[in-house]
Amino acid sequence: MLQMEREKNELLLVEDLMIPSEKVAHVQSGNPLEHALLVLIKTGYSSVPVLNPQFQFEGVISKTKILEEALGLEQFEMNRLSDIAVQTVMDQDIPCLKKDHTFIDALHKLIDHPFVCVTGEDGEFDGIVTRREILKNVSKSYHESKNK
Repeated sequence: MLQMEREKNELLLVEDLMIPSEKVAHVQSGNPLEHALLVLIKTGYSSVPVLNPQFQFEGVISKTKILEEALGLEQFEMNRLSDIAVQTVMDQDIPCLKKDHTFIDALHKLIDHPFVCVTGEDGEFDGIVTRREILKNVSKSYHESKNK
């Protein structure tokens, strides 16, 4: 029975697990860090995807990166954030998934990240898969196999 549940999860595709781009908070690469920090604070997220004007995925910006940039020698220099573009500070070395990748592909990438972006063939941003969604599926499979 456990084997059936494992196979069921392996057949799940990223497309079935992802949150579509329309529902994902993001910032543009040219936005100032001040704007990105406001988005992060308002949404309560620690990081969000960064998109270019063509809505292609470019990286991820986090509160930590922004605060590191604002840190002066003796105090936070928050006024600097309005003069620095997101693209100069964002993390670009971020793994991505495609819609046709499997549950297991997503699981492996989410070990080190709270979410992974899903991109199309031309780098367009399609959405995200979250660690929460993966854990919900693992929990569901576990309970279904236990009740059989």
